[in-house]
Amino acid sequence: MRDQARVVVIGGGIAGCSALYHLTQEGWTDVMLIERDELTSGTTWHSAAQVTNFGMTQTMVGLKSHSISLYKDLRDDADYPVGYNFGDGGIRLANTQAQMDGYRHFTSMAAGMDVEFEVIDAAECARRHPLISTDNLLGGLWDPTDGHIDPAQLCQALARRARLAGAEVNRHTQVTGLTQHADATWTVHTDKGDVRCDVVVNAGGYRCNEIGAMMGVSHPVASMEHQYFLTEDIPAIADAGHRMPLLRCPISDYYCRQEKGGLLLGFYEQDCRTWGMDGIDPHFTNALCPDDLDRVTDVLEGAFERMPALMETGIREVVNGPITYTIDGAPLVGPVPGKRNAFCIIGLRAGLGEGGGHGWLLAQQIVHGEAEYDTWIIDPRRFTGHATVELTALKAVEDYQNEFRFHFPHEHRPAGRPMKTTPLTPLLLGEGAEMGTVNGWERVDYIKPAPDFTETLGYHFNEVHALVAAEVQAVATGVGLTEVSGFNRFELTGTDTHAFLDRMVCGTVPRRPGRVGLGYLLNHHGMLKAEATLINLPASDRGPERVWYGSAAASEFHDMDWLTSHLRPSEDVTIRSLTNAQTILVLAGPRARDVLSAVARGDWSREAFPWLSARETHIGIAPATVLGVSFSGELAYELHIPNQNLQAAYAALRKAGAAHDLRLFGSRAVESMRMEKGFLHWKADILTEFDPFETGLDRFVKLEKPDFVGKDALVTRAAAGHRKTRVTLAIDCDHAPGLGGASVRRDGRIVGTVTSGDWGHRTRLNLAYAFVDPDLAEPGTALHVDIVGDPVPAKIIAPSPYDPGFDRMRS
Repeated sequence: MRDQARVVVIGGGIAGCSALYHLTQEGWTDVMLIERDELTSGTTWHSAAQVTNFGMTQTMVGLKSHSISLYKDLRDDADYPVGYNFGDGGIRLANTQAQMDGYRHFTSMAAGMDVEFEVIDAAECARRHPLISTDNLLGGLWDPTDGHIDPAQLCQALARRARLAGAEVNRHTQVTGLTQHADATWTVHTDKGDVRCDVVVNAGGYRCNEIGAMMGVSHPVASMEHQYFLTEDIPAIADAGHRMPLLRCPISDYYCRQEKGGLLLGFYEQDCRTWGMDGIDPHFTNALCPDDLDRVTDVLEGAFERMPALMETGIREVVNGPITYTIDGAPLVGPVPGKRNAFCIIGLRAGLGEGGGHGWLLAQQIVHGEAEYDTWIIDPRRFTGHATVELTALKAVEDYQNEFRFHFPHEHRPAGRPMKTTPLTPLLLGEGAEMGTVNGWERVDYIKPAPDFTETLGYHFNEVHALVAAEVQAVATGVGLTEVSGFNRFELTGTDTHAFLDRMVCGTVPRRPGRVGLGYLLNHHGMLKAEATLINLPASDRGPERVWYGSAAASEFHDMDWLTSHLRPSEDVTIRSLTNAQTILVLAGPRARDVLSAVARGDWSREAFPWLSARETHIGIAPATVLGVSFSGELAYELHIPNQNLQAAYAALRKAGAAHDLRLFGSRAVESMRMEKGFLHWKADILTEFDPFETGLDRFVKLEKPDFVGKDALVTRAAAGHRKTRVTLAIDCDHAPGLGGASVRRDGRIVGTVTSGDWGHRTRLNLAYAFVDPDLAEPGTALHVDIVGDPVPAKIIAPSPYDPGFDRMRS
């Protein structure tokens, strides 16, 4: 075993083998894999190994497409062919119209990635899969590429190709410790000697937290026991004359695929259980959990009803083994939060089907600093301090019980809630607030008209539409109040603070005390990395001269890593997180100044406190920092309050607001209003796949600055011209919004993709943002947007249809 390598990958399942192989494909061949036992001796060896192209985001579809392409190449390798049943086809069943609507949306989304799905009715489902009954069935989603692969052969083939490129694979080698040095390099300690390396990759499967503990971190990954069985031969399969398509059934919580002359039948039972929460036997390798078929009786009964042939078939073998889950079901692929030169590729509950793509995107991040897709959907930093293994276990059980039931728009499932609250949470609940979650924080979604009010989840505008309209009307004509919990906030101090920020931000950094600015940070490829509100606060009894850096609630770990990784040793800058110490109250509407003036001393006139101002004050008796900023397009103030004083500030505002008919509003109303103003959401509309010019943020870029991160790359990109351009669309319908991922068409040809959409209640426009071909980006251009799968006429309009002169928010 070598004692040095550029990268050491720990773990020899699909995750580790894929990462190792793709590192060599990206040009890094001085890489090593270390496996404690044999390759594929963890979850990989007993995987059902289904390979589908289905995903609920374009990133997931894209990485699965890469997996399929890679696996076909491995299948056709004459020197080491891999057993891969490609193209058996697969059906996801549905028995509700809302599920069918979802399949139509996902079909449109996948089409934008050159992947063709088909929505079929119940009769067609039965024609393609002759073993199923059409009772209680509306139809399904057909994936023609669906199939399954041999897990061991796949991993051995990837390892073989990596070795041929120069990589080293060490089996039966136990990692005993990890040490990081001052220069951010690592020593990997093993029972066969130490290895010094630049980068460490945790690909430890269900043992990922054993590896994490060696570097002082805990990953939100938990394991679930998962059972499937193999049946005896079924005559109807032989009679069909073709291989059976794969089947996934959200109605009865099971899946099946053909295995020789019978079926492999897997279960997602409601009476499920976690595994390994109190530690894992070090000798658990190539091993299984005890069978427990009593647990799956209810699921099996549903499978019998759907596939009556099962009642006349014997069980040949039962498999019960652990599979890993994260809080939201998507894996953790990317940088380990808070660590330098440490990456992970873990939590792959569908590892065999997706693993080729995950390793591909991880290798790109390690070698190039970024992948060709925006990888936030799988970024380990999308969860922050609340992401314990205990919470993950609760969410894993919930995900397992709903494995084939996708999340609907605005759906917030109940497991692990409430996780993060503020002192106002019980008060807001008492006022009728329906809560959603943002990065674990409970946040007001909308105000219910009655305690027993429930929302019908789906892809169309529903009964909440009118409630949001009333909240927007209250803000537009009077004054509204809402809480924004979990907003990320860093405090930067030191003599080099402004110089440091000027190097990080591609535009102007505010320098005058008491001023606020919006800034964008780029990666080294000139693409958008982060968005930040920058607030200059003068020295006071609350602290020295300082800058507040505010960003999206989920960005805390992401932005902290980016900032600290660029700090130079010689720079006098200290970054401290205040994210969990303060909460924002937003006061918005033409009467907002009247309410603020009633609770805070001083002159709050337009002249004394203009737009983009900041001032330290008190709201009643509560200390507060007030910002003159707006995400709604109305006159508005952000009131940043220490959490221990939050109730006092809220009480003062409610009392003063009574004279002005102050109304509570929620994030659904904010979403509607920000769409009308042309304001963007990080990781919805602000993506690493596009630069600021393509995104329409030209006014925030100052190329005349001597230097900023990503400048050279941005100059080169600008000279080459746009690949896509972000536009605002008005869609000619009022029954459903244009949701993120929907395809934009011109004469039937896909020319772009929607990033976000909602109804504008003040403009009475169905609005969407989309990235489209640059030659079709002019206002007035006629296009079509897929709405629940159907192309609907749309027109490109000016980017800020509500108050384009920004007069109301400056008033």
